[in-house]
Amino acid sequence: MTGRPAMTPLAPLPPLAPVRPLAPPEPVAPLAPVASAGLAALHAAADTAGLTVLSSASWPETDADSEVTALAGFIESHFSPLLAEVAGRALRRRGQPQASGPQASGPQASGPQASGTVTAVVLVTALGDVTSATRVAAAVDSGRRVAPLMFFQSVPNAVAGYLAARWHLTGPVVCVSQATAALDIAALLIQDADADEALVVCADLAVSSGGGDHGAAILVTGPADTGRP
Repeated sequence: MTGRPAMTPLAPLPPLAPVRPLAPPEPVAPLAPVASAGLAALHAAADTAGLTVLSSASWPETDADSEVTALAGFIESHFSPLLAEVAGRALRRRGQPQASGPQASGPQASGPQASGTVTAVVLVTALGDVTSATRVAAAVDSGRRVAPLMFFQSVPNAVAGYLAARWHLTGPVVCVSQATAALDIAALLIQDADADEALVVCADLAVSSGGGDHGAAILVTGPADTGRP
């Protein structure tokens, strides 16, 4: 029986090439804020009504806001998804420090709703869902079948039900056509103890090729030095 053959030693590995340091990342330019006339109007109306703004949001807030997230159960129109987007932003910013002026924006952590807080929903829209109305009218004029969801979403208050269920809002729901009226109603609901706070949401869809969709929302409560009756 022969022994094991001798092992040939392995050749030494070549030295590793020096590691080049990574180049520093290119600086990212801050997103340009987009002014919101609708949000400014809501803030002005809240100030006139003597209400305290807890949080606010708008669409678009920066250049990154290019496409509103689709909303299940709502089709063909950006109206309801736009209202849901700005409302969600405002509610997620509850309790967070507000930037000075009506253009407070940017990602902020969610502030919890106090247990037992009653939040009213006040929708503001001068024209309603013009996209859905136009699609329904075109279908009727041409004799085509109208999608059942179009009847549901043609009512502006339809998205209020989604907001109430999604965010557990248990207060009254009102729909008006002007920001001033919306904040006056919010103040009355809070003063009469029908709600502790009110989410006021507005949306305007583009009605011409040169326009764009805009939305805004503020969460308000009564004056800091005035308690509920």
